Amino acid sequence: MPTPADRGPGRPWRPGTPPSAPIDPDLPSADIRIGYARCSTLGQELDSQLEALSKHGIPRDKIFSEKISTRVRVRPAFETALKTAREIKAHAPHCRVIFTVYEMKRLGRDAAELTALADHLTAHGLALEMLAGPLPGIYDPTGPGKLLFAFFAAMAETERENIRESTLEGLDTAARKGKHGGRPPVITEDMLHTVLRRRANGESVEQIQPDLFIPTGKRKGQNPSVASIYRALAEHAKREAYPEAAEQAHADFAALQASGALPEPRTEAGAPATR
Repeated sequence: MPTPADRGPGRPWRPGTPPSAPIDPDLPSADIRIGYARCSTLGQELDSQLEALSKHGIPRDKIFSEKISTRVRVRPAFETALKTAREIKAHAPHCRVIFTVYEMKRLGRDAAELTALADHLTAHGLALEMLAGPLPGIYDPTGPGKLLFAFFAAMAETERENIRESTLEGLDTAARKGKHGGRPPVITEDMLHTVLRRRANGESVEQIQPDLFIPTGKRKGQNPSVASIYRALAEHAKREAYPEAAEQAHADFAALQASGALPEPRTEAGAPATR
């Protein structure tokens, strides 16, 4: 048996730290889940994620949430959730501690960050669980599970970049035509919110369309077409998928205009448009 460093000839005996007791294999274990919910902007809602996590059996005091973009390096609630999961695992090593999110894109912004996070959780004996998306269930850090996770993380990064590029191209096209904004004004934000709310209550677009009226323009007072509503819903879904990608595209476009890399939008009369 090795001699402790504080022992030696002529030194008085002092009680040391007792060795940790071995874990009883018959000790009952349980799954302990820590939930994390995130959206990118203040205008988005977290209720759907929080409800899904709660229905999955996670107590509200073990669900951490925040409204912050993944472009921000330090996310306080995320760091607190990770710290809590590590502490619980340290105090209850016989339990399986599961870090649960609604879907993969709530965790990170690119494939490298997502893969590093998965490795970090595995290294600390924590399991990763996703409730929706391409890989629902508990992440398997070995073999095919790791390969699938890396594949879908790369796909998520590609999708984000595609959304950013298509938004930037749309802004450029609209500016060259003297227009500002993305979606046609026939579907206003208020109309879109009405459609989203009523669809959530079980109504179809065809049922909602007769109650909507265009507020301005040549078609003022008329009902928008069903196609226009579906188009607005599709664009809304795209922005909801990765809102930070659309935000970044708007920021990039503004920077290009400020630097003079893009021509100033002009009115039909040929004069520069005023803002």
